[in-house]
Amino acid sequence: MYRKILIAYDGSGSARKALDAALDLSARDGAELHVLAVAHRPDIADDVETEAVIESSLEYHRKLLADLEEPIRRRGVRYRFDAVVGHPAEQIIYYADRNDIDLIVVGDRGRSKFARILLGSVSKQVTEHADRPVLVVR
Repeated sequence: MYRKILIAYDGSGSARKALDAALDLSARDGAELHVLAVAHRPDIADDVETEAVIESSLEYHRKLLADLEEPIRRRGVRYRFDAVVGHPAEQIIYYADRNDIDLIVVGDRGRSKFARILLGSVSKQVTEHADRPVLVVR
């Protein structure tokens, strides 16, 4: 039985499937659902560009989360939304540690196949480095 479940959400099809699974588990267990969106920091840019890109990305991710509010509320699940900036896998694990999360739920892919081959998938990185259960939804 879970008390707190974290879903990493990026708006992709696999993230929507993962959200459905996390909602089902939260409703079943009466767990609080934490929905986290991670805006990736640009790798190369000057300070002014970086700040503008980060703010725009955070705004986009906050809108993604706001669009989820009504469907989650209809399920009667307690929830929290948060949007952060950084490397997705690192931020997911850090958030889980900081908030005493019992289960992390992620979709199996959110990037293109080429990017996954070069960089590795976020779900793979989270499963390899998290010190708590991780459910990968396909």
